[in-house]
Amino acid sequence: MKFKMIAPRAQDMKSFIVMDVLERAQEMERSGQNIIHLEVGEPDFDTPESIKAAGMRAIREGKTHYTHSQGLLQLREAICENYGEKYGAEISPEQVLVTSGTSPALLLLFSALLMPGDEVILPNPHYPCYPNVIFFVKGKPVLVDTEEAEGFRYSPRKIQERITDRTKGIIINSPSNPTGIVMEQERMKQIASLAPYIISDEIYHGLVYEGKEHTIFEFTDRCFVINGFSKLYAMTGWRLGYLIAPREFIRPMQVMQQNLFISPNSFVQWAGIAALREAHQEIREMKDIYSRRRLFMLSKLRELGLGVVVEPTGAFYVLANARHWSSNSYRFAFDILEKAKVGVTPGIDFGSRAEGFLRFSYANSLGKIEEGMERLQKYLENR
Repeated sequence: MKFKMIAPRAQDMKSFIVMDVLERAQEMERSGQNIIHLEVGEPDFDTPESIKAAGMRAIREGKTHYTHSQGLLQLREAICENYGEKYGAEISPEQVLVTSGTSPALLLLFSALLMPGDEVILPNPHYPCYPNVIFFVKGKPVLVDTEEAEGFRYSPRKIQERITDRTKGIIINSPSNPTGIVMEQERMKQIASLAPYIISDEIYHGLVYEGKEHTIFEFTDRCFVINGFSKLYAMTGWRLGYLIAPREFIRPMQVMQQNLFISPNSFVQWAGIAALREAHQEIREMKDIYSRRRLFMLSKLRELGLGVVVEPTGAFYVLANARHWSSNSYRFAFDILEKAKVGVTPGIDFGSRAEGFLRFSYANSLGKIEEGMERLQKYLENR
């Protein structure tokens, strides 16, 4: 009897292309080449001292054992306090599930929400892992095309047209990856009324340079919120995220967490409490620096003839139109990496509407961004 060696669910999952770019760039660095990283959304800042101190203190105090599978009550309480202070949202710690980063939160959420064939609506372009996880649990991603002229913002009318009796949720991501666009209040309010559940990815909350971000809790309680500490607090390697959900979903997701992940890292959770309560000054300083980098990068990209119709005001990304240079963003991005020694992310990673675009991250230092733009200018002049 012959068996297939690899299950289709593993073979069929698409790669996360930005990681392919990063890993190729790291190979080049190991061979002695100097690479400017504008591809990955990872803050170049060190984790604030108050957060590191809390993590080390927890280790010294022996807080290195299993925690409650739902996460430390003290951290869940701090998360609720944070949402209450920032948005006036009334959330109970019993609605919070702490995870080892937001990726496990996505897996637990869609595993609990979707039956085979159930649909989830998401924008095109979008964060690449959304459809991959939906497919993994046998759900069906339904893409809604967005327009460059509108900053790739969702249209509530177009969303309404794609809703069926199998629609279980609508994903929103504001500020957005890959565009950096912040969804305005009225648009979010309209979308909140359209589906059984709204899935709001709020990982870039706090990184807004003009205007204000809004949580989905301002408009509905029929929602799931995904958030974490990687971006705002420069804690990517700490792997700490959380999911806020309707009460009836928490116990099933908690049981899955018990089986799949046991519990989040204990001392990392104590560091998360310090992040929420003690790192305000460091966050303000990082945010001011990001804002200056954003304006510099926008100016330089436009000088190079790369199109940005609507300026991003959040996260740390610019999605720039490069179609007059190449219609194949994958080949173009890797050619830039090999020849200019600059890592950028091909737009196709984010969906068909971003093909021909390149995503640039300004999570690197201003000096590195400036050098990257100079290298890119020389590359384009010689192309």
